[in-house]
Amino acid sequence: MTHRTKVEDLREKLRRHEHLYYVLDRPEITDAEYDELLRELRALEETYPEFASPDSPTQRVGGKPREGFVKVLHSAPMLSLDNALNEEELRAFDRRVQDLLGGAPYQYVAELKLDGLSLAVQFHDGAFARAITRGDGMVGEDVTENARTIRSIPLLVKSRPSDWEVRGEVVMNSKGFEKLNTGREDQGLPRFANPRNAAAGSLRVLEPAITATRPLEYFTYLFLVNGAAAFESHWESLEALSAMGFKVNPNRAVCSGLDALLEFCRTWEASRDALPYEIDGVVAKVDSLAQQQALGWTAKAPRWAIAFKYPARQAETVVEAIGVQVGRTGALTPVAHLKPVTVSGVKVSRATLHNEDEIERLGVQIGDTILIERSGDVIPKVVKVLKQGEDRRPFEMPKRCPVCQGDIVREPGEAASRCINTNCPARLKESVLHFAARPVMNIDGMGESLVDQLVDRGLVKSVADIYGLTDEALIALERMGKKSAERITKNIEASKRQPLPRVLNGLGIPFVGERTAVILADTFGSLDEIAAAVMEKLQQAEEVGPKVAHSIRRFFDEPRNRELVERLREAGLTFTHRKKVRHAGPLEGLAFVLTGTLPVWSREEAKETIEAAGGKVTGSVSKKTSYVVAGADAGSKLDKAVALEVPVIDEATLREMLNAKLGE
Repeated sequence: MTHRTKVEDLREKLRRHEHLYYVLDRPEITDAEYDELLRELRALEETYPEFASPDSPTQRVGGKPREGFVKVLHSAPMLSLDNALNEEELRAFDRRVQDLLGGAPYQYVAELKLDGLSLAVQFHDGAFARAITRGDGMVGEDVTENARTIRSIPLLVKSRPSDWEVRGEVVMNSKGFEKLNTGREDQGLPRFANPRNAAAGSLRVLEPAITATRPLEYFTYLFLVNGAAAFESHWESLEALSAMGFKVNPNRAVCSGLDALLEFCRTWEASRDALPYEIDGVVAKVDSLAQQQALGWTAKAPRWAIAFKYPARQAETVVEAIGVQVGRTGALTPVAHLKPVTVSGVKVSRATLHNEDEIERLGVQIGDTILIERSGDVIPKVVKVLKQGEDRRPFEMPKRCPVCQGDIVREPGEAASRCINTNCPARLKESVLHFAARPVMNIDGMGESLVDQLVDRGLVKSVADIYGLTDEALIALERMGKKSAERITKNIEASKRQPLPRVLNGLGIPFVGERTAVILADTFGSLDEIAAAVMEKLQQAEEVGPKVAHSIRRFFDEPRNRELVERLREAGLTFTHRKKVRHAGPLEGLAFVLTGTLPVWSREEAKETIEAAGGKVTGSVSKKTSYVVAGADAGSKLDKAVALEVPVIDEATLREMLNAKLGE
């Protein structure tokens, strides 16, 4: 056997085993045996680079970290679907289909509505070529290198036209989601709220190597050639995708009419907790392509398809106690301790109550029977009080911090009460975890269990003490070996090179998160300039109002915080920043505020579109605001815009502004 033949033979074996494991869930070999085949192939490709091929299984992970994602025009719009929130709305949809088809017979294809992220994957001569997120439906983001790591997406497919495309949903199964969140907790990182957020975040990280570690799956539902459906029926498209080696959800059915469709919806609503992934409803599509074209589209959705949405899962339980948690900024968060109840397969025993105002709004007291709701989120919310307890007791915010017995204050205009002792152990642990988190100083390995030991043993009394830790000190801790200690100290040293916005975010200044830290660094250029700026000067930065400016000023006026800053300077952290040059765009110089639900764009999509055109999107309305873009159910921001006489526009007007300016 020649070396080239050996390479091709190994590739074919690996592709087969990937398909068996990641698509069919029927592995024939162990992970170790698969890894051995992959190592053998990689060694041959390194020895004989002339045999290199982008569709080789060894090329799934290899993309370098990028600075951002390129916008790409879709071959055909990826429109959203209209929703039916109950059976009557589904019946109304069916009546419209009947009327528009003039009484001609038709049937539906029913599929589970996976709660994930839509993705278009393009192929050229059978090889994986490009992956694009849905974006606004017209333009998405190129996430090719990240999508390449998803093993249920084949890198090579035989016997197809030259250029074609599949569309589907990227999801994370429940077991993988829980494992990922457990690992994030160990690293001191915040948990993902739900599998959909985890899948979306995993696909849009800037390092493909991180995406490769996430348990993502890709379920396809559409095959396109030149932007058009390639088969005469939707069911035929699904069957063809399965035959081509793509993962297609097996829980689907052809429904001869509305009654069969309703039965499918009811069956899976009752069985949804048994599924290994989250669903939030059923998608129904008219099967015939000719009938789809006859039914046509509205401006934002097809008339031949609808999403039947299941209601959020709810349960009754009793509030047995209300405690408080102390966060890194000293904020005290009331937490309801509940009589354990199972909601959507998860045992729930706690629910956040946010603050005293929320408790008052709900009218909830200890001993009450309440209704809680979980819509895929990890932490459920309290919907309402169902029955007042006979011996109910009101919650009272403690006068002293429950951890350090320090003073508790609630500033005028703030919802949260805070412990003002910066040396509070609860604040310190949360502060260290925040400081070490990946999006901040990225000190890998400094998770919750390690931080608990460091604080409890007095090795870390301030985040600055992190930079005095030695291999010897770490080795003396429980479950800490020499190699682990060396890795952590190496990561601590590397964190000194993190840019100023991350350092600023790591300080834990109330209301100064990732975005505000970047804005401050861009505006002032150094930590010393920020620390010295008076209230009026701080407010010259975009999105920094009196509340944020007061918080910054109060932080740097505290002697212990100034001491912390000096210790971090001595440790060698980055205190200066080179301001990024902004490129002019059609909305350059304009500031927008988004409020309410927009008809087509999500808030995030609208924000990205405005910023890509040179505009700015801020979180609050002020006299600096150029326009407020208002959608359905706009709230207090709309009222403030009217009071300040700030122009209010809708999404259609925003699109017209973009088109008009682009055409100038």
